[in-house]
Amino acid sequence: MLNNLTPFLIHWAITGVSLWVASHLFKGLKFDSASALVISALLLGLANAIVKPLLIVLTLPLTLLTFGLFLLVINALMIMLVAALVKGFKVSGFWTALFASIFISLLSILIGSFVTSSDPAEQIQMPQSGNWL
Repeated sequence: MLNNLTPFLIHWAITGVSLWVASHLFKGLKFDSASALVISALLLGLANAIVKPLLIVLTLPLTLLTFGLFLLVINALMIMLVAALVKGFKVSGFWTALFASIFISLLSILIGSFVTSSDPAEQIQMPQSGNWL
């Protein structure tokens, strides 16, 4: 049980740190309190896990037409959705959300590459033999 909880907590912390750094770099991204930051990080993770895949499927023709660039718009919409749901989180507009989402994604990847383990034993491995069904 705790093996599944640890990656979730690490990802949540990385998202929180990325949001915090982005709020200091982007003038239009503000948090009123630390609790708003923590809740925003949690909701952004949930929105990316639940709502974002649905939006990707619904906008697949547009995403293919723009060679995947519409995914940046979906990322910005996820930040705007979280800002609408969390009382202490404010985003000034779409463009701020777009550039902040790009920055948050890149910073999360960078931090995640240093924090996550490179031990092959901890990674998910495919079965070497047996039935796949």
